[in-house]
Amino acid sequence: MRLPVLLALLLLALPTHAADAPAAPKRIAVRAAKLIDTAQQRVIERPLVLVEGERIVSVAAGGEAPAGVDVIDLGTATLMPGFIDLHVHITGDPTSGSGNYYEDILKRSPIDEAVTAHVYAQRTLRAGFTTVRNVGSGEYIDVALARAIEHGKLQGPRILPSGLAIGATGGHIDGNTGFSPYLEFHNATGVADGVEAVRAKVRDNVKHGAEVIKFMAGAGVLSAEASVGAPQYTQEEMNAIVDESHRWGKRVAAHAHGAEAIRMAILAGVDSVEHASFIDDEGLRLAKQKGTWLVMDVYNDDYILAEYTRLGFPQQMIDKEKLVGRTQRESFRRAVRAGVRLGYGTDAGVYPHGDNRKQFPKMVEWGMTPMQALRAATSDAAQLLGWEDKVGSVAAGRYADLVAVSGDPLADIHALDAAPVFVMKGGEVVVGDGR
Repeated sequence: MRLPVLLALLLLALPTHAADAPAAPKRIAVRAAKLIDTAQQRVIERPLVLVEGERIVSVAAGGEAPAGVDVIDLGTATLMPGFIDLHVHITGDPTSGSGNYYEDILKRSPIDEAVTAHVYAQRTLRAGFTTVRNVGSGEYIDVALARAIEHGKLQGPRILPSGLAIGATGGHIDGNTGFSPYLEFHNATGVADGVEAVRAKVRDNVKHGAEVIKFMAGAGVLSAEASVGAPQYTQEEMNAIVDESHRWGKRVAAHAHGAEAIRMAILAGVDSVEHASFIDDEGLRLAKQKGTWLVMDVYNDDYILAEYTRLGFPQQMIDKEKLVGRTQRESFRRAVRAGVRLGYGTDAGVYPHGDNRKQFPKMVEWGMTPMQALRAATSDAAQLLGWEDKVGSVAAGRYADLVAVSGDPLADIHALDAAPVFVMKGGEVVVGDGR
């Protein structure tokens, strides 16, 4: 009698398994006045974007949505791919401190950043930036934040985290610089010197979840060393960082303001040079020859010079920024004219998160067309990430990452000044629904 009873129990269990089958993906159609297709550099009138689950199924001009599909009609708005910011520090914000730079260093810890980072992630997403590359974070906070967002625990953009930025002793990321030698900071550090040590630091970052490797090829602005652009690694050390990173399948971003540091980083084979403020003609030639991307943060000079004294930053840092800002923008114009590959990166975290779109007008002011600026933050940025099949365009198979604004950014880039009227990330509506 035991076998029939067992069979009966199994049969009773079958409907339960059927009931537990996953529900069909939700289908949504998004309509607007126009769609800026940055990948194909065209405008689609009255587009209908069909979304199923987290992916785009189809894009068509005009037409009616299939029966049973929830329609979001954005009226006169302009639809675009979700924006990508290639250079953010999403775990910190200049307004989060006490107004005393040194007091914050001594009294605040990475725990303070960890408990507030989700606020900046949400602001970034609601500003229309559905993907970001985070290039430097203490204690691997960016890795943890990226995972929490991916698992649906928090709201924010897709994050490619770098973990700890790698740099030389006394250089741009050495937090002990300028303090008493008897003062010790017990925190995870990216400081490493010598070929073997920098290789080990790359491996350690990968081990702890880094998806991109960031290193300091040269000096910087918001740090205590005297120079703003001098190389801080040897050619051999830079070569080793890039070689080891590529060995592990990770792309490399090099912080470099000065012409020599830029040249050395390009020769080492980095995928992108960040800032590139003092790039010279040789640097532009090398970047174009080798296909190196430049990610130039041409907005934040306005914010630093306007706000950093009030926020309590040392005068030395503000003085260094005065050396950089105008020159970087002129270098950007030269890079546009030279046809170098340029990606959209703002250094958000140096200014408040959520204001990322303020760089679009600056890029147009300093030489780009509106379409070029939009491409830099969408299809071109996706190419630098190696994510062309995932993000950066409104096309079948891509994530349903969409942003819409009132007005037409191609006619007036300042249409992006106001907050988006609609943001969708992976098929989920974050801002507005148009109904």
